[in-house]
Amino acid sequence: MELWTSLASFMGVYAFCQTLLQTMLPPELRFAFLKLFARLFNSFSSHCYYDITEIDGVNTNELYNAAQLYLSSSAAAISTPSSSSPDTRRLSLTRALNSSAVTFGLSNNDRLVDVFNGVRVHWEHVVTPRQTQTFSWRPLPEEKRGFTLKIKKQDQPPLILDAYLDHIMERANEIRRKNQDRFLYTNSRGGSLDSRGHPWESVPFKHPSTFDTLAMDPAKKEEIKADLTDFANGQSFYQNTGRAWKRGYLLYGPPGTGKSSMIAAMANFLCYDIYDLELTEVHNNSDLRKLLMKTSSKSIIVIEDIDCSINLTNRKKSSNSPARNHHEGLSASAAMAAAAAGDQEGGNSITLSGLLNFTDGLWSCCGSERIFVFTTNHIEKLDPALLRSGRMDMHVFMSYCSFPALKILLKNYLGFEEGDLSEEVLGGLEGVVEEAQMTPADISEVLIKNRRDKGKAVGELLEALKRRAERRRESGGGVMRERGLEEVVVEDEEQEKRALESPKLGGGDDPVQESCEKGEKDDNGKPN
Repeated sequence: MELWTSLASFMGVYAFCQTLLQTMLPPELRFAFLKLFARLFNSFSSHCYYDITEIDGVNTNELYNAAQLYLSSSAAAISTPSSSSPDTRRLSLTRALNSSAVTFGLSNNDRLVDVFNGVRVHWEHVVTPRQTQTFSWRPLPEEKRGFTLKIKKQDQPPLILDAYLDHIMERANEIRRKNQDRFLYTNSRGGSLDSRGHPWESVPFKHPSTFDTLAMDPAKKEEIKADLTDFANGQSFYQNTGRAWKRGYLLYGPPGTGKSSMIAAMANFLCYDIYDLELTEVHNNSDLRKLLMKTSSKSIIVIEDIDCSINLTNRKKSSNSPARNHHEGLSASAAMAAAAAGDQEGGNSITLSGLLNFTDGLWSCCGSERIFVFTTNHIEKLDPALLRSGRMDMHVFMSYCSFPALKILLKNYLGFEEGDLSEEVLGGLEGVVEEAQMTPADISEVLIKNRRDKGKAVGELLEALKRRAERRRESGGGVMRERGLEEVVVEDEEQEKRALESPKLGGGDDPVQESCEKGEKDDNGKPN
């Protein structure tokens, strides 16, 4: 009883002294005293301490994510029965939805010891409740997370710290590349943020498309693969030349020619995540920049059917329109921005200038090793400023199915290898496939329906190709009408040349509406 009485008296005296000090000493003096105490503590301490916080200002700290991934591999190593660590008592296990991998990690406020070049490095996962804030421009997580790195002074931390952090980043990148659970991101509706300030929602990316299964001319595929490899291994080249480490691809061609499959094959080839940007959910240029800042390195940023997304500009105004007369006194870029701002509907005010800065401006340098991919069914609808090198560096025409691509489809769906089909059958297919101009999607549908009978599948395909070729001959090889669907067949070189040379977007009252209507269906009248 006397012990509890003495303890209560001591706590009362302590609380009184603390209140007295806070009343008598101003905040500046208390802060100076705490700073002096910290310096005295550091001078007598045998370790150097380094903090790695999860959020750095408004952005997620990339070093925190790398350390978390690196320590998860270390935690997995010490979790085996043959090894143990006295400093690590508990590990957290996580498994994402639809993921086959179990991730190890440090529990809250737990420790782990790592060894680098013979030096023991102590890690602690620090998790503390966040103090209530009076104002914040975005929601913040309820907890503050970070890692504390502790190294003995006798090991000369400044000499090993840079090399150790570089080792962590490299090791984390290797783990990411080996991890098969890549992610497909999409921007949240209306630009809303989650508790961590992320505007992207993600699901595991499981698309099976690869360059081996892609129905495309083999020579063109090898050219694209070589370009992607040079880009992924070109960090020193881009640094030496003073260019941002990014590259742009434009995939264009008729519906059903494999543009989405090409994007998936690129992601699987490079082991990159995909950010599918929906422009109709972005309100203005500022929100577009924020989305770009929240994308990670080693990623592919995709805008599909850009000619149908939003009306970025309206250069085709008639010469006597009030808008044109008003814009004549402005510069070209200002006129484009003003015209675009005036034509937006539903509160969307993204301009062509904002999109150009997104792909090739100063903000596009906020990050590294990123690929921009735009897709369209009508390249002539795009503004030439969007097509030039530096924005869309490589233009890839996704054409109708060629004979080499047809052989790939026969292998994928029916298992036919070289020599399995007779020369007569191959000659018949080769003689009609170029003239028929069927998309890989149409040919795949024929093969899928008859995949249980290989002979019937090849026969049905040959008949379908002949019927399509005959209809094209009857229509003169140009404009073809099939069940009410009008399809304009344009050669890829002439189509791109007109797009680059023409200062206008094309005919019609509304290029976006016209482009969407033509791209809604494929050659058989099916939804695209």
